[in-house]
Amino acid sequence: MAGQHGVLGDTDVATREFLLRYGFDAGRFEALRAQLRGGAAQRDNHVSGHLRPVAADALVPLPEAGSDAYAELTAVGEQALHDGRVGVLMLAGGMATRFGAVVKALAPAYGGRTFLELKLADALKVATRLDARVPVLVMSSFATHDALVAAIPKTSERTPVEVFPQEVSLRVTPEGALHRDASGALSPYATGHGDLTFALRRSGALGRFMAQGGELLLMSNVDNLVATLNPAIIGAHLAGGRALTVEVAPKYPGDQGGIPLEVDGVPQVVEGFRIPPSFDQDSVPVFNTNTMVLDARAIDRDFELDWFVVRKRVDDADVIQFERLVGQVTAHLPTHFVTVPREGAGCRFAPIKTPEDLQAQRERIGRVLGF
Repeated sequence: MAGQHGVLGDTDVATREFLLRYGFDAGRFEALRAQLRGGAAQRDNHVSGHLRPVAADALVPLPEAGSDAYAELTAVGEQALHDGRVGVLMLAGGMATRFGAVVKALAPAYGGRTFLELKLADALKVATRLDARVPVLVMSSFATHDALVAAIPKTSERTPVEVFPQEVSLRVTPEGALHRDASGALSPYATGHGDLTFALRRSGALGRFMAQGGELLLMSNVDNLVATLNPAIIGAHLAGGRALTVEVAPKYPGDQGGIPLEVDGVPQVVEGFRIPPSFDQDSVPVFNTNTMVLDARAIDRDFELDWFVVRKRVDDADVIQFERLVGQVTAHLPTHFVTVPREGAGCRFAPIKTPEDLQAQRERIGRVLGF
């Protein structure tokens, strides 16, 4: 095809159209491959700079439900919702291999309803109660986009839904060559939730949200059903006065993920694989739930997020994926950390990765969702 170079020039028309539909950046891909060939490895993922836990007073507990402080935050959040300033943002790019290899958002979750249906029902319940309009934005991937668009029900005018896709890239060998399966086909993958701000802008979804008066987005994983649209969280964000609010939760044995640290004095979320072995991760008692409140105007810009080298085993072969992390945005914007409970009726972190998780969390999910 005239004008196409590199990997795009070497693919058939259907593959090329697929890659371009989902924002494949050939120039960036070739640059990352060149870095890999030049010696980039997983050890290069480690964060540089002086690390220390954030100050204890930087982790602000969400007040207990029923307290005066909780009521005050709730009132502030309810007003923001009533005024049409708040939207819901779901991360729904994943497949559920342990739920029968279906789109995770469309897997049955509770009471005969899917993860997506339960999340939409929560947004509608709050919007109806507060006489509000709450737009819902859903970030898909090439693996889930068409199915999600087809599955979106006729929604209420109170909760209009827009699905927008994250980017796609191609797996490579540890030496930087294109990885192909046994049939010779290329191996696409979604490049991580760090695509979020870029995909929001590229699709125009963020601009449309702001044009309609939207200011704040509550982001969560589609499989964390207890991360509901709680007005108190919106109030806590507004009270914090920062561009971002990150929900952190008590860390249990075996938990892995990002933790709040100061890097050269800047509070931010740092993923576990980026932390050098010399730093004791257990010295930080909480970790990132991947639920955040984001100021729409603050994220309407390009961020210099790192591309991390991630090793995977695919098709019985070692492969490399280049991925970004949404948590790294906290290194670029003032961030407020709110500690939320993992137990009781106020629980806000109960991710469902397996059918066994769903069974174990069923009672808690029902209690939080009011079923």
